[in-house]
Amino acid sequence: MPSSAVRRFIDSDDYAAAIRATRAEITVTGRGRFTAKLTRIDLHCLWMQRHRENLPRILHSTVMTGRAFVTFRTHPGPSLLWAGLETQPTNIVRHNESQHAFQHSSGSACYGAMSLPIEEMAFVGAAVAGCDLTPPRDMVIVTPPPAAMAKLQRLHAAAGRLAEEAPEIIANPGTARGLEQSLIQAMVECLGIAAAREDSSAQRHHAVIMRRFRRAVEENPDQALYIPELCTAIGVSDRTLRICCQEQLGMSPKRYLLLRRMHLARRALRESAPTATTVTEIATRYGFWQFGRFAGEYRSLFGELPSTTLGHPHG
Repeated sequence: MPSSAVRRFIDSDDYAAAIRATRAEITVTGRGRFTAKLTRIDLHCLWMQRHRENLPRILHSTVMTGRAFVTFRTHPGPSLLWAGLETQPTNIVRHNESQHAFQHSSGSACYGAMSLPIEEMAFVGAAVAGCDLTPPRDMVIVTPPPAAMAKLQRLHAAAGRLAEEAPEIIANPGTARGLEQSLIQAMVECLGIAAAREDSSAQRHHAVIMRRFRRAVEENPDQALYIPELCTAIGVSDRTLRICCQEQLGMSPKRYLLLRRMHLARRALRESAPTATTVTEIATRYGFWQFGRFAGEYRSLFGELPSTTLGHPHG
């Protein structure tokens, strides 16, 4: 049955867990209180989402297998990069199946997503545009004609307003089918005549390095990681890793790993009872030995002291 939901978040982990069709991890890189709004609309075959976030962050996502997935910016704003490539509201990103990629925002971000089962995307691509719209081997950024892109943006925004103001309309199967067909046609019209921006060989090589980097992080989900051991595990020099991280994460690997350890410590504080552990125990578990400095950085990043987080566990 067609359905929709509009949710607001103040916790990045909860927000990441709610994103449809991907397995996502978010590391907030800006200071202050994180907020996000997620609009999810499931029609018959088409899934779509609208995202609004207030702080810069790094998103690592793994796209669900079996679906053809596209994303695009819904409003202008600070830079938003996929795998180190800048995207504009005039672009659509076509993701490859089971893609592992980093998306980096430098400020507040608004973007949308749409996906269809691969066989459905292939069928409508051939029927409507006479082209192959199965997922590409590598991620591709395309630029549709302005009128086609504007039409898709308008329809996507209209669906988002319905989800917020009149969700019962989306829940009606007949209405949902008409909306779905309009959105699919607009998407295919964009993709069928779009100009593609190909990745360079250097960017593809950097993407391989970043996949290894991410694999090393995933193999040690609750451990502090350090640059020398990461370079050894990935098989690259410190300089090469710094170049790749600056390109795709917008920061050095050292800074990213520090922020990641901060988020791991915050998650542990939120999930622990104050009678069972202490801030010091959790801080040292994640490699923070200067406790005053840790508390100051933590407060600057999350807007509260670590003792406050521990005293009010997430429930």
